[in-house]
Amino acid sequence: MARNGNGKTPERKTINLALQGGGSHGAFTWGVLDALLEDGRIDIDGISGTSSGAMNAVALAQGFAEARRDGKSADEARVQARRSLRRLWDGVGVMGIFSAGVPIPGAQAFLNLFSQWFSPYQANPLGINPLRQLIQRDIDFDLLATHSDIQLFVSATNVRTGRGEVFTGEHLSVDVVMASACLPTAFKAVQIGDEHYWDGGYAGNPPIHPLIYRTDTSDVLLVQINPSVVPNLPADAMEIMDRVNEITFNAGLLAEMRSINFVHRLLEEGQFPPGKYKNVLLHHIDGGSVLAGFGAATKVRFDTAFVSGLFELGRAAGAQWLHQHFKDIGVRATVDMSLAPDQRVGRRPQAKPPKPARRTAAP
Repeated sequence: MARNGNGKTPERKTINLALQGGGSHGAFTWGVLDALLEDGRIDIDGISGTSSGAMNAVALAQGFAEARRDGKSADEARVQARRSLRRLWDGVGVMGIFSAGVPIPGAQAFLNLFSQWFSPYQANPLGINPLRQLIQRDIDFDLLATHSDIQLFVSATNVRTGRGEVFTGEHLSVDVVMASACLPTAFKAVQIGDEHYWDGGYAGNPPIHPLIYRTDTSDVLLVQINPSVVPNLPADAMEIMDRVNEITFNAGLLAEMRSINFVHRLLEEGQFPPGKYKNVLLHHIDGGSVLAGFGAATKVRFDTAFVSGLFELGRAAGAQWLHQHFKDIGVRATVDMSLAPDQRVGRRPQAKPPKPARRTAAP
């Protein structure tokens, strides 16, 4: 067990993690996780993830499962988890590709234009995705099912029903992770059983509800990498499409946050019997605002230099969050609930207060 400078065992706290997806920008989340693991005071109960968030989730859990299998200590397990995450992202950097194998700046613009004329069933009929080989190489899903103490929840969108589905436990597989990251303009839908799936971001990016109902931990740290707010009005066709995608991939998350806030307020007002509902303490690292300046097109940029830069930004954000909010874990929520949907629509305009009487100067 790690000790601080006074020789005392540091206080430990347990959290859940909710990891958003967003292509190569998931390397920012990798940096956040690396900072949390290096700090050594955080235990992880459950992780929900979508797309690159799902990749980070299974890679982190892989390291812990390997350590448990080999009888290693908790400190050694965190080191192993950091190694597992780095192995995954180093592999991505070497490939230089993510969603469609176009390792050049401007790839997203090309893909958007190309997808208007050709579906992935025409352009990629064999469903080739190098990420599949990478996940198969690095992640042992049988080991996760038998040796992982971390509960994993990976979301994908059922094409037929349009509903999000969450996979966990023995139902996790390379197909599930590929489905969670399956952009329908780039890849054929991933078949799991009799159903077909697209990117989980359409239904929940990431889903928070399984962390509420399937774990015992109240604190949830959301690592968001899609911007909620952008500084400028999108003007050209590409900017408009990028912003539409960002809004779509944030919609499910914002709806869940609104529900959490609603229940939290009712609990504070004593409207629910004690113990009937979990009082979720939500925390937030806003990678979206940090990454907004890079632009949506860079989500398919996977060269090593770029990925490493995002990693360092994430490490800094993770360390800053720990410094500011470690004391708040288990005590209070620290998320800015202004991220929840604006509820001004439908409100009656409030009457303006009367203007104060004008004072006249004394003679």
